[in-house]
Amino acid sequence: MAALLPHISRPVFRKQSPAAVQVMSDWPDIVGPHLAATTVPRRLAAGTLTVACSGPVAMELQHLAPAVIARINTTCGQGVVKRLRMIQDLTMTPRPVARPAPRTAPAPVQIDDMPDGPLKEALGRLGGWLNASRDPKTRQ
Repeated sequence: MAALLPHISRPVFRKQSPAAVQVMSDWPDIVGPHLAATTVPRRLAAGTLTVACSGPVAMELQHLAPAVIARINTTCGQGVVKRLRMIQDLTMTPRPVARPAPRTAPAPVQIDDMPDGPLKEALGRLGGWLNASRDPKTRQ
């Protein structure tokens, strides 16, 4: 099996390097959900990552380029990306950002040895959330 693997993977890696594949597949984790919803990495060649953007996101990405490059190089290896090239893709529609379903608040914990007030209420609610996080039946 080990002898066959280089022969199988060589044609694939001629088309795209392993670093490019990792950038493409890990893009939402690298840039975060906000930018991943409006950008798509298109090509990585000679240290330049071409990123398609929708609307005015190219300017935002240009300002964030040093941080994005640092995050890519931290994830994929030092020196993989040296610069970003932004292209506007007007056909690309923004993808909706997945948001978690709202959770119902658990019952607050009773605190008897404290005077009534907003602090007691806040601590009771916090205690309820802590108890719910420890109890696997109440997790959502």
